[in-house]
Amino acid sequence: EAWANREISNFEYLMRLNTIAGRTYNDLGQYPIFPWVLADYTSDVLDLKNPATFRDFLWPIGAQDPKQRDTLFSKYRDLVQNYDPDDEISLPPFHYGTHYSVAGFVVWYLMRCEPYTSLHIQLQDGRIDRADRLFDSIAAAWKGCTTNPSDAKELIPELYYNPDILVNINEVNFGTTQGHKKIDHIVLPKWAKDPHDFIFKHREALESEYVSRHLHHW
Repeated sequence: EAWANREISNFEYLMRLNTIAGRTYNDLGQYPIFPWVLADYTSDVLDLKNPATFRDFLWPIGAQDPKQRDTLFSKYRDLVQNYDPDDEISLPPFHYGTHYSVAGFVVWYLMRCEPYTSLHIQLQDGRIDRADRLFDSIAAAWKGCTTNPSDAKELIPELYYNPDILVNINEVNFGTTQGHKKIDHIVLPKWAKDPHDFIFKHREALESEYVSRHLHHW
C-alpha cells in the first residue's frame, strides 16, 4: 500500500519485497534481486519519456526478444510431448534451464571489488575465469541476457547505487579476450559520462514514471 500510494520509492519497495522473500546481502545464494529496467544501451541520450527505452515488464528477462520467446515456447512444447512422468530420466517441461540469480551471478557483477574478487577466484578453483566470460560491458550483459537461452540473469541492487563496482579500483589483471581486448573498467553506454553518471541515470530510470506504472508486472 505504501508503494501504491507513492509513499516509498521503487528501490525501497523492491528491497522490502526481497526481505519478505528471505533474501539478504549476507547470503550469496539468496542475494537481493533487482530487475533490468532499461532496454536502451546504445543511444547518445537516454530518453526516459519514451516507452521503447524500457524493458517489457510483462515478460521475464530471457523472453524480451520475440524470437527468443518463440524459441522458449517451442522448447517447452517439445519437452511436453516427450515427457513421461513414469520415466525417472525424462525431463519435466521447463522454459529455462538456468536461474535468474545464483551466487556465481552475484560475484560476476561484483568481482571488481573485494571480497568478491577473492570469492570469484575461489569459485573458479583458484584462478580468474576466462576473460571472454567476465562482466565487461553493460550493453553486452543486456544482449546476453536477452538473446542467449542459457543466460537469464536479472540485476543486483548495487547497480542502482554503487559506482565502485563498475571500476577496476584494485587494478586486478582480469586478462585479455580472444579479440585482444583487455578486461578492465566496465564499458558504459554512450549516454553515461562516467560510472557515477551511469548510476545516477540508472537510478533515475528505476524511479521513472514508466517503471512506477509497470513494475508490479515484474
